[in-house]
Amino acid sequence: MTALRNRPAAQRFPAFVLSMGLLATLLGGVSQRAEAWVYSEHRDVTMLAVQHLDSDRALFFQQLWAHARAGAENRLCAAGADSTQGLAPVCIDWAAWPAIAGDHSCSSAQMFATAREAPWILGVADVAAQLKVDLARIAEAPRPADTTTGVSVLRRRFETESVRAARTNALRTADLRMQRTDPGYATRAGANNAHFLLPRPTTDVTLDDYAALVLRPGSEVSAVGVYSSFHLSALQKASRLAHESLTPADRAALERAVLADEAFALHFLQDLYSAGHIAGTWGTLSQRQGTHDYYNDNGLEVFTWAGGAHSLVLMGDAHMRPEDAEVTARAVRRSLEQVLDVAMGREARMPDTPDAPAEPDSFDVCRNNALPVRADDLGPRPEERPLFVDILADTPVSSLGPGPGEMPRFRSEIGPFVGLTGSVEGRYIDGGLLEFQHGGGWIGGLDLAWRAGFGLDGVTGPAGDGLVYAALGLHADSPSTSNYNDDSALPSSGNLNAAVPARLGLSARVRMPFYVVPFDLLLLSPLYLASPDKYKDICVAAGNGGIVPWQAGWATALGRFQIVLGREVGLTFYGLRGTDEFVAPGDTPGSIRLVGVRSTAIELPVVELRPYRQYSANQSSALLLQVFTGVDIPRGGQVVLPAGLPNVPLHNVWFVGVRLAFDWRYYP
Repeated sequence: MTALRNRPAAQRFPAFVLSMGLLATLLGGVSQRAEAWVYSEHRDVTMLAVQHLDSDRALFFQQLWAHARAGAENRLCAAGADSTQGLAPVCIDWAAWPAIAGDHSCSSAQMFATAREAPWILGVADVAAQLKVDLARIAEAPRPADTTTGVSVLRRRFETESVRAARTNALRTADLRMQRTDPGYATRAGANNAHFLLPRPTTDVTLDDYAALVLRPGSEVSAVGVYSSFHLSALQKASRLAHESLTPADRAALERAVLADEAFALHFLQDLYSAGHIAGTWGTLSQRQGTHDYYNDNGLEVFTWAGGAHSLVLMGDAHMRPEDAEVTARAVRRSLEQVLDVAMGREARMPDTPDAPAEPDSFDVCRNNALPVRADDLGPRPEERPLFVDILADTPVSSLGPGPGEMPRFRSEIGPFVGLTGSVEGRYIDGGLLEFQHGGGWIGGLDLAWRAGFGLDGVTGPAGDGLVYAALGLHADSPSTSNYNDDSALPSSGNLNAAVPARLGLSARVRMPFYVVPFDLLLLSPLYLASPDKYKDICVAAGNGGIVPWQAGWATALGRFQIVLGREVGLTFYGLRGTDEFVAPGDTPGSIRLVGVRSTAIELPVVELRPYRQYSANQSSALLLQVFTGVDIPRGGQVVLPAGLPNVPLHNVWFVGVRLAFDWRYYP
């Protein structure tokens, strides 16, 4: 569910409006969408690789797995690649370990402990299995035979968006379930490029040059670097199995460590074949997220280091095709074969490494921004280089960094923005400002406002909504269609005879997600200082719809539908020019009074439809349809004419309405 997934800078935003903890969390929550493949895709690739091992290697692999699961037979499956699993798995096989790595654990040691002991990991496997079924039901949109007419173009667009909406909703449901099952899911691995390919600086970079850039100790973490580091650890431990006389207990411990390190490495090798992770690794946070999502959805033509002019098209998370799985599984199988061959004593290029520890590697890829500096006797040796060339030569060449030849970048709505919104609305009122006026009527309104805030749309998943802003503007109302007194001799329409006069007001609007009750994230913000991780979990849950996630967006072919009650409140302060004046009946038949009033309207949007947006490099615009309700609370009631009469009792006016708004944002 998400990532999507540079972040620590978010923590330097001032606490104004939302609090530092909320911003740091929601911006960090982009890591939910940064996984290259979803859990089931990671596991399917590993399953495919294991199933294509030759008979000798397959038998040896199963022997290693039998020893590795000792003491956890109730949790770990008997088969290392259990092809019989369906919904609600009752055990974890080795094929699931690469899926647990990175997205549900931050080190080989943590992954190993999670797979064997964590009470929630079977719940994660259940969510993943259901998502696999849901995605399999979604067919690609059929292409109309004639795409030249306006009707066929609209039909094709509607069918395409319907498929996209179905996929988004499947991911939405899985992400919400996954976050409840694994509270660290959205914020894990959110501070570095561990899941991405680092860009090439120039076109003449060779594989040797690129390896020197990303593999030397202290280099910035990347998918290639993390894979190579953990694969080397697995190879070194495997060499001890082939060359040393070990007690049964020591051998079993070493076998567990070998399989754990290799499984963790394979997660990042699989990431190398995800389109969004080849192209989405540099730029601003919004560009990283938007580029990652765009190429995952639409695919990317790539070349491999050894492929010459031959290219292939890859997709990304939740869009894996059989051809994507096959090419990724070939690399995974070759990597696993290397480890098995070393352990079986078949690989002379890997000498014995007696100092290799017998425990899974504990290097934390979520919290470290640089590759580990290994002890001299555990560092890579020249004779081992061909082993890595064999694997990396067939991986995709990374895209160029910023400059001439860079791939087109796309943005998501993440980060600070300023904007302008204009809206037109219609409200049905239950009566007038006077106590006896109970006849309903209509009021039209126009609003123009400036906004400033943080765009966090989709940062916790395609259906999430962490959008935060404050707006200030001018609001103008027409007179109501209901009259102050149907028996009056005044004209039947117009401001003088309206139950509610035409008015001009100052408008203000605030929006932010909440966990249980509106604005509770501000009240809970001191928790960030005492327990940052707990506050992060609360904020991520709020962005996904709250503790009862009924406010998460639901995708349709026309846009995202969402219940927003409590997330947004609007205020309009009428009476900018002193008081608004309207006509009220006098004390005697046929007489009238001119009454002055100020009022405050409180508006609560209930549901909204937000069409999908198209973005430029730093701007976005879209229409927004909202249904809202609220109350207009008058005060004053002083009689202007005739002077000296007592105040007129006033009545709260309740209303429901519909607003169509144009929303423009600029992201500096």
